[in-house]
Amino acid sequence: MALGTMPPLRLLPLVFLVLCDLVRPARAQTPAPPEPSPPAASQSDGSAAEGAAPATLLPHSESSRWWLSGQINIIFQWHPRFPAPYTGANSLRPEAEHATSRVLTLYTGLQLARNTEILFDVESAGGRGISQAFGLAGFTNLDVVRNPDLGDKPYLARVMLRQLIPLSRERIAATRGPLGLVTSTPARRLELRFGKFGMVDFFDLNSVGNDSHLQFLNWTVDNNGGYDYAADTRGYTWGAIVEYQDRRWGVRFAEALMPKVANGIDLEWNLRRAHAENVEFELRRSLLPHRDGVVRLLGYVNHANMGSYRDAINDFLAGRMPLPDIAAHPRRTTRKYGFGVNLEQAVNRWLTAYARFGWNEGRHESFAYTEVNQSVAVGAGASGRIWRRKQDRAGAALASNAISGDHRRYLALGGRGFLLGDGRLNYRRELIAEGYYTVHFWRGLFGSFVLQHINNPGYNRDRGPVLVPAMRLHLEL
Repeated sequence: MALGTMPPLRLLPLVFLVLCDLVRPARAQTPAPPEPSPPAASQSDGSAAEGAAPATLLPHSESSRWWLSGQINIIFQWHPRFPAPYTGANSLRPEAEHATSRVLTLYTGLQLARNTEILFDVESAGGRGISQAFGLAGFTNLDVVRNPDLGDKPYLARVMLRQLIPLSRERIAATRGPLGLVTSTPARRLELRFGKFGMVDFFDLNSVGNDSHLQFLNWTVDNNGGYDYAADTRGYTWGAIVEYQDRRWGVRFAEALMPKVANGIDLEWNLRRAHAENVEFELRRSLLPHRDGVVRLLGYVNHANMGSYRDAINDFLAGRMPLPDIAAHPRRTTRKYGFGVNLEQAVNRWLTAYARFGWNEGRHESFAYTEVNQSVAVGAGASGRIWRRKQDRAGAALASNAISGDHRRYLALGGRGFLLGDGRLNYRRELIAEGYYTVHFWRGLFGSFVLQHINNPGYNRDRGPVLVPAMRLHLEL
């Protein structure tokens, strides 16, 4: 195939390699093992990096004003046939099926001054998830875009201006990466970010469960299922973040745009109609002597054109609708709020435990992330240093998801959300067990085997259980 006729998705890896070769730095950093880091490291540069910088195919400078890197993440998943006496429009399909997803990202950045930088990322998300990402609250692949009609055309993922305001002369080391270019930050500082970003780039971080490239894959294991964070269907929003950091604690606040409709690609720019507030307090304290630990307390309020489950049920029972329809209401602005608790604790040099709890009021529709009103997750991540494979990693986690009484009655009467709808519902909590092993092959090349077991998929005791094995190939450029 001639270069001029190659589709954009196939060109991206070539672009990564050519550009990185053109700007090969004069002094390269030594890649550090991609292992769970001390929890306190997640605040050192205000970025979403949860650990030392992973091994990369190409070296990256510690001193250049420019940043250029990329990643390719390919996930193959499959499940065998499982028992299901009935199946609805939004169900996980009971027959055996498989699917492959792929995400390619080009990260760029420029350090304008010692404390000022601009970041710009382009991404392409292709392939699909099993059952087109329907039928599970804790879906099995965080990389999947929940609207397969969007295709794999590259899009702007992030563009941010970051400004550090020093409040002390003392500086601490920071890990350089796609979300932060400085190698040291003031120990006490303000940070300002403006632009387009993923809310979970900065909120609800966790060094054990946060990264679908090298760690877990399930939506409610890598993120807080009860955190219905502001985002379009690809997981990004526009907004501003203000953050204060001290050595042992920090607090961050974000104002961001909400989608126009549930799981929509278009954001509502009229702030009188829709917007979201997010606040998180982070305390870096340990339960064990001489080990790192962190507690994060999260709260959020979403204002958007969200429907009421009870109103939809009442309209159906009164005969005004043939089925409950959460989206069948005049334009209005309603409010949805929730909170989360995020804990992690280093047990020793190679093992870190974590736990999350999330809750949101279940009267209004799940709108931006997933159909969960309460979520609990616990697990642990280990580096391979104990078996002399320092850049390998492994993890295991359990998650339990639930919905409110109004939400479950809506689904039981035949209503559909943007992810769920079996036509009926014999309600039970959705229970997920996940384990993975990631092996480091060479420089920036990693492979993983992931296994998930799900009881009561979509909160329905009549369906499942289902076993979902996966293979993942990850290239860090």
